[in-house]
Amino acid sequence: MKILNSHINLESFFEDLGKSSKRVLFLDYDGTLAPFHEDPQKAKPYPGVSNLINKIMEIPENRVIIISGRWTKDLKSLLVLNKNPEIWGSHGIERLQPDGNYELEDMEENALKGLTWADEWVEDNDLSRYCEAKPGCLAIHWRGLDEATINKIRQKVKPKWTKLTRSSGLELKEFDGGFELRVPGRDKGDAVTTILSELNSHTVSAYLGDDLTDEDAFKAIKGRGLGILVRPELRETCADAWIKPPEELFQFLSNWIKITGGKNGDS
Repeated sequence: MKILNSHINLESFFEDLGKSSKRVLFLDYDGTLAPFHEDPQKAKPYPGVSNLINKIMEIPENRVIIISGRWTKDLKSLLVLNKNPEIWGSHGIERLQPDGNYELEDMEENALKGLTWADEWVEDNDLSRYCEAKPGCLAIHWRGLDEATINKIRQKVKPKWTKLTRSSGLELKEFDGGFELRVPGRDKGDAVTTILSELNSHTVSAYLGDDLTDEDAFKAIKGRGLGILVRPELRETCADAWIKPPEELFQFLSNWIKITGGKNGDS
């Protein structure tokens, strides 16, 4: 692990983690727990990761929360855990509790109409095979495509969707592998802020993520926990530390198990 924030003392963080009676581990999915795949439905967790998360969740006072840009219903089938964690999907628009209780953020009618128009435009322009629809969001994926195809998609989509944002109030965001057109007002940082507001100030937390969309969460957790960039190569980030998957990811999760009361952290 490489420390990026000089104000962070990793030894103190783990010491506090061991002493605390409340701990929250926030986890992004794609690129963090699972390597990217051209077909999002085939993006399975790194071998051994699900087992480590199971062990973390078995330890009393450990709380695991998945925060992802994916639709919650898609994540449940990919995670394959012994029990359900709390999942925030579609960048915080959805909240699925372990007991099955489901909340969906209210969305402006004008924004929803904009998404409907964009969806129809995608189909009319033969882009459906690159498009993922989820609550409050449309995403165009180009991961794994050649540069010529990526540039063609970018030049076709960006002007139309940028123009649409002006009339609909939607936001256009670029992520690592595509564009997202989504309703405004919620992001991963809002999810982190909401959860931390429900907990006492002595709760120790960490957020692990890889993408540009995780930057909001890294900002939100500052002063309340540790933001960790999980990525093969370092990039500019607000995160406090950087680890390379999968080996350093395994090590961090194993340390969490050992420090919070697990018998061992072996996968």
